[in-house]
Amino acid sequence: MPVIQKRMELKIPPAALALVFSVIMWLVARVMPVADIALEYRLGAGAALAAAGFIIALAGIITFRRAGTTIHPTRPHTASALVTTGIYRHTRNPMYLGILLGLSGWGVFLASLPALFVLPLFVAYMTRFQILPEERSMTALFGAEFTAYSRDVRRWI
Repeated sequence: MPVIQKRMELKIPPAALALVFSVIMWLVARVMPVADIALEYRLGAGAALAAAGFIIALAGIITFRRAGTTIHPTRPHTASALVTTGIYRHTRNPMYLGILLGLSGWGVFLASLPALFVLPLFVAYMTRFQILPEERSMTALFGAEFTAYSRDVRRWI
């Protein structure tokens, strides 16, 4: 693996990435034409997506807290438990899925189809530089148990 790629792994907290990607989406919406959709529809749909994302992410945080393990995204090697209950029965990364839904809500609010095309870039970045390194740590910590869990539960949804 190239050294630069390795150095990027687990360096930028996902919350900071969410802010960066939301700014990128806003800039794209400013540069590209925006769809003519009434504010109340954009606001309602965007808020619903963002609220769903918040609830899913919060469920992940609460489940981690109850298990007594770390939620620090740049230090997955300090995990003390493999969490497979609650929301983690449905997605291995509810906090990141929550951020994705929040960004989706932002894109809907912006009423910019080009801004929504930024979302796959967020997924690709998160998968490559956050999730894959976390999965390596989880495999090192929990071995076959994590491997079996990974077979049964998807990364995103």
